[in-house]
Amino acid sequence: MPRLHLVRHGRAAAGWDADPDPDLDDVGRAQAEAVVDRLPPTASAVWSSPLLRCRRTSEPYARQIGATVEVVSEVAEIPSPEGIPMGQRVPWLREAMAGSWADLGDRYTSFRDMLVERLASVETDTVVFSHFVAINAVIGACLGDDRLVIRSLDNTSVTVVETGPSGLVLIEGGHEADTLIR
Repeated sequence: MPRLHLVRHGRAAAGWDADPDPDLDDVGRAQAEAVVDRLPPTASAVWSSPLLRCRRTSEPYARQIGATVEVVSEVAEIPSPEGIPMGQRVPWLREAMAGSWADLGDRYTSFRDMLVERLASVETDTVVFSHFVAINAVIGACLGDDRLVIRSLDNTSVTVVETGPSGLVLIEGGHEADTLIR
């Protein structure tokens, strides 16, 4: 069964309420270099969210294995509500993260479902550089849990899932410091 290694991006240079697409800061760049040692030495594909922090986190690994990073829109960050001012994004996200996908409505369940369907269709071992909420959506799909946040994922944590006839199966829930939220 194909294995997916889902990597949360390194630490960003700015918060979600300050910059819609920040680069990595110095710590994030060091995290991107260090995560290479925790990933398989070869993968058939390397995917990244379109956002800069994920693309930058993917670069050291892609360089190490001699791969080209494919930008995949379905593994992007959860979209903020249309028309919300930048300064209100974090309060919105905090409130959303305390609830479920169903609480957010069709736009967000569609986002989650497209993400899960795209990953479930992968037929080769792939390393995917993505985001906190997106990776939690995958964990939720594996566990049958509709909450937005199931695990607290550190920057450059690695969550491993397999694809198979019955969908996605959680193999490893992330970095040792990550915790299951009850």
